[in-house]
Amino acid sequence: MHRILLTAGIVPLGIWLYLLLGHGGFWKVWQLLPAVQPRSVTDGAIAAVIPARDEAEVIGLTIRSLLDQKSVAQIHVIVVDDHSSDRTAQAALQAALDWGHPDSLTVIAATALPAGWTGKLWAVQQGIQEAAKLRPRFLLLTDADIRHSPESIATLVAIAEAGKYDLVSFMVNLHCESLAERLLIPPFVFFFFLLYPPNWIRDRKRRIAGAAGGCMLIRPQALEDAGGIAGIRKEIIDDCALAAAVKRTGGSVWLGLTPETRSMRHYRSFAEIERMIARTAFNQLKHSALLLFGAVFGLALAYVLPLLLVFSGDRALAVLGAAGWLLMSLAYAPMVRFYGLRLYWSLTLPLSACFYMLATIHSAVKFWTGRGGEWKSRVQDTTSVVADKLD
Repeated sequence: MHRILLTAGIVPLGIWLYLLLGHGGFWKVWQLLPAVQPRSVTDGAIAAVIPARDEAEVIGLTIRSLLDQKSVAQIHVIVVDDHSSDRTAQAALQAALDWGHPDSLTVIAATALPAGWTGKLWAVQQGIQEAAKLRPRFLLLTDADIRHSPESIATLVAIAEAGKYDLVSFMVNLHCESLAERLLIPPFVFFFFLLYPPNWIRDRKRRIAGAAGGCMLIRPQALEDAGGIAGIRKEIIDDCALAAAVKRTGGSVWLGLTPETRSMRHYRSFAEIERMIARTAFNQLKHSALLLFGAVFGLALAYVLPLLLVFSGDRALAVLGAAGWLLMSLAYAPMVRFYGLRLYWSLTLPLSACFYMLATIHSAVKFWTGRGGEWKSRVQDTTSVVADKLD
């Protein structure tokens, strides 16, 4: 039995050595930041499309940050009010008026949600149709809670032009102040990059593709070639689906981090973050019970087992567990520092992984009980949607 445990204890070491040395350097935060200077955009318009549902508290700052872009000669913001129950549309209009650029904003009301579409993507589709009238050089697809840095768009354009990328996306700096956020937000980004290593995404020879939906700059022709928003209209994880469609049709994708452009979305409790994870986790696993078992087993083996071995009471097992925990913490430390936390937070990754494991199981339960993909009173990930996607 002891020999079996020793063998099991070696497995996490092998996993973390591979992740550190052979998984695209996903943990090397310094390689994921922009390596170009912002580029002035003087020829052609930038059309920013924002789907917004009950975002009156934050959308004003988002509008202001877009209308205050440096090095961008012409920008027009299109807000699609997705059946909000608050004053989202009025807040957007007032922000543009207060900033002195009312003519640079268009607010349209989303029409009734047709069958086969998610609410967000239907709103995005209508915004893009409106943006097409401007014949923009680039489309910026962004969320209503994103406060863009003054040179965010100029930097995205510089990346696109320097590397001839068709889709350029920033994983924005997420809010990280509450206890729940400190424990769970850096792991969210860490896990995302583990699933979608940015260096592999940028590699035109690899099929893997991913993007962060809060901030995506795309060439209109590349979007059309990829089948448009209609081609991904049923997707819950729409940003990665769009990136996959772009790459599948011969386009190129860049994904990275930015410290300046920030999300204003607060997660004040563990329950709020759990709902955010559970909305898409089982969809990420393609609604497969087998993949769910594999994900839970993998999380337990890589993240939880080292911690258990440390406190096993056996010296040899404790050494193996400590070595695995150390490698894990080394991989996680750059993300911890990116979020301005002290290094001891890197030791908390096993606890965070347990939370994500339970949230993933809950995501599956919600799907199986007809509540998958719940978001702002909408259920968007159900067995009927899956059946439609298979047809």
